[in-house]
Amino acid sequence: MAIADDVPVDGASPAPGKEAPVRWGLREWLMLVVVCGAFSLDALDNIMVGIATPQIKDEFNMSTSAAQWVVSAYVLGFGGFLLLGGRMADLLGKRRVFLTGLTVLAVGSLAGGLATSGFMVVAGRLVMGIGAALTAPSALSIIVGNFPEGPQRNRAVGIYTACGAVGYSIGVVVGGALTEASWRWTFMLSVPVAVAALVGALALVPKDPAHDGGKRHYDAAGAVTVTAAMLLIVYGIVQAPTEGWFSAPTLGVLAVAVLLLAVFAVIESRAPQPLLRLGLLRNKSLVGASLIAAAILGTYMSYQFIGSLYLQTYRGWSPLEMAFAFLPIGLMILTFAPRAGKWLGRTGLRWPIFGGMFAYAVAFLLFFRVGEGSSYWLMVLPSMLLIGIGFPFAFTAANVQATNGVDESEQGLAAGILQTGYQVGAAVVLAVVTVRMGNEDDTADRPALLDGYHQGTWVIIAIAAVSALAVPLAALAARRRTATAPAARRAVAVDERSAESAGHSAG
Repeated sequence: MAIADDVPVDGASPAPGKEAPVRWGLREWLMLVVVCGAFSLDALDNIMVGIATPQIKDEFNMSTSAAQWVVSAYVLGFGGFLLLGGRMADLLGKRRVFLTGLTVLAVGSLAGGLATSGFMVVAGRLVMGIGAALTAPSALSIIVGNFPEGPQRNRAVGIYTACGAVGYSIGVVVGGALTEASWRWTFMLSVPVAVAALVGALALVPKDPAHDGGKRHYDAAGAVTVTAAMLLIVYGIVQAPTEGWFSAPTLGVLAVAVLLLAVFAVIESRAPQPLLRLGLLRNKSLVGASLIAAAILGTYMSYQFIGSLYLQTYRGWSPLEMAFAFLPIGLMILTFAPRAGKWLGRTGLRWPIFGGMFAYAVAFLLFFRVGEGSSYWLMVLPSMLLIGIGFPFAFTAANVQATNGVDESEQGLAAGILQTGYQVGAAVVLAVVTVRMGNEDDTADRPALLDGYHQGTWVIIAIAAVSALAVPLAALAARRRTATAPAARRAVAVDERSAESAGHSAG
């Protein structure tokens, strides 16, 4: 896992004295509000509808396996179309794809809110996920394209992180409150928000540059192949806890996905304008940031899953009580995220990632202590506060690292790769945690329930600890490469001089 070198993120030497303040005009602030509002909406949708799923299940008499697709369909659409959405932003224009994504998101939300069957709800969620797959990479690439690398971009990405936290923190509370009235409001609320963001983007986001007139190659074969592969990967992962990781359906789906990825690699190596330039995957900073992203969101979503079960199923808390219990995480992220960008300029990217993942590991260790009558204030709240501190630093640094140094023409694709890391990581880690927890249906066996929570927590402790440990190991490897490079160059020079001398002697 490659982590960026511990230098100022704009690549320059640190200036003496205090860092120059970042000043923006009203238009920059309003554009940032619009773009970050769409990111908040993605988080808001995911959380609100997740809370409303039991009520949807009851209204349409859905089975448990069918009801889980209310959540999984969104992940399927989001994760499956992210790479395509990112590349579309590069080829068709960031603003154009952003506006399209908001429109698709509004349509999916309206369809879900007006649904008359469980199938229509799931279909609406799939469309919402596709809309989010268009808005997420284009939103980040709009920020990258309009705020120069360095302090300005760091601050903008920090605010972007904070807005995501607003979506997650408000989502649990608003989702709980709206579900008390009707689950349909958890869909319908997104419609006016998406329309408002659409109007704001039309007025404030700069228009895409005019096409140079050259012929565009859209690599349709690559787009179809990679989208099908990503859909199958996410589908296989989501179904694995139900079907079994080594069952024929799961192995068959994942095998076809791997085959499609191999075909995709061949197509991209021969395409004149590939959907994904394979050389981009040799960018260690981008790949490392995507792996960190998978750990950040995978462990957090799994912690939220375990914590929700513990508080609601085991302790008997209502959805609204549980929502307020998780609120401190969002409030802490909202407090620290706008300041995280300034810290990146002082420390580089490596140590905020290390500090964030280390805080995660400690937080999960603290939560591991929960038992039959554990106090929320002494046993649960401390872990949430640590997560709220660690998340904004690790998340902001990963977003900056993924896009720094990437050519403007590939910023959308880089953002798509990063977002794929987040979504696939969340699906994979949660699936592994679910398997590790075992059967949670027997609520009468309380010791078994508690043991399942502990087993699942061990998984996220291990992932967070390994991710934190990877940072100093990467630093050590970078120092060794730096130390050996001059010696290697000297050895090459000696060999060249020796060869030259031998040639003169032979002459």
